[in-house]
Amino acid sequence: MNLLAILQSELTQFGHALPGVLAQGLIWGVMAIGVYITYKILDFPDLTVDGSIGTGGAVALILILNGVPVWIALIASFVAGCLAGLVTGLLNTLLGIPGILAGILTQIALYSVNLAILGGANKSISVDKFPLLLSSRRVAYTEGFGSFGLEVGKCIIIVALLIAALYWFFGTEYGFTIRATGCNSNMARAQGINTKKSTVIALVLSNGLVGLSGGLLAQYQGFADVNMGRGAIVIGLAAVIIGEVLGTAIIGKHFNFVARLAFTAVGGIIYYLVLQIVMQIGLESTYNKLFSAIVVVLFLAVPYIKNASRNSYGRAARSQSTEKGDGDA
Repeated sequence: MNLLAILQSELTQFGHALPGVLAQGLIWGVMAIGVYITYKILDFPDLTVDGSIGTGGAVALILILNGVPVWIALIASFVAGCLAGLVTGLLNTLLGIPGILAGILTQIALYSVNLAILGGANKSISVDKFPLLLSSRRVAYTEGFGSFGLEVGKCIIIVALLIAALYWFFGTEYGFTIRATGCNSNMARAQGINTKKSTVIALVLSNGLVGLSGGLLAQYQGFADVNMGRGAIVIGLAAVIIGEVLGTAIIGKHFNFVARLAFTAVGGIIYYLVLQIVMQIGLESTYNKLFSAIVVVLFLAVPYIKNASRNSYGRAARSQSTEKGDGDA
């Protein structure tokens, strides 16, 4: 009876936390979609993310504190992220700095930029004084449909609009050049595509989405911090990998571009859902980064192990078939 009461209490706490988990997962899902563009489409190891998400959050928060409407502040956070991606792209394409190093250099520089924007290590904002689009304080558990919360609904709409916009963009000429550059840059150049320009555009768009995610996150959590993006790339990669594994398992060969973007956002939700379950178990928050790394390793290993097993079974079957044929002969 005592165990049943404990279980019921844990489930109740999880139910209360669920709307917040969904909202935060979708916000990070926006960032993960940005990571998907560079990691999966462009095949570019961009580490700018850890800095550009903080830049987006800092810009949005400071503008809102100074009376700028929320939507304009979010557009500014998107533009700030775009500028961060532009710097990484130019370092790579104009100066010949390797992609991973270009991202690291931009990320390091953005720490000082974020510090200058905020005027200190962090800055807070209250939903009681400013008309924020999202706020964790408004996420509350109620019975029925209301349990999903108004904030979750807003996040779903934002993600849906972004997916629709990206579907349109990647159907344009610029979108096709980015996809071609990511698939085979040598072949793309042979076809007359300016792969350097495509790389810069993809990095600008990717980090723009990351900056937008930072603007949403700063409002949701009520503060911006120079370290708010630390480890963001791990969360983004986890969401991308989780989404791809789940999408492939559920949809299979019908796993198209729109579904990949949608499942990337779902991957963010799953990541925070699992994280919430682990916290419910009693794991200290000190180990969150370690857990994040373990989640990424596990989901990276699943496709590899699955393919390795399939190939080993195939080799065994062919070997048996060959031996049987030789025996018959």
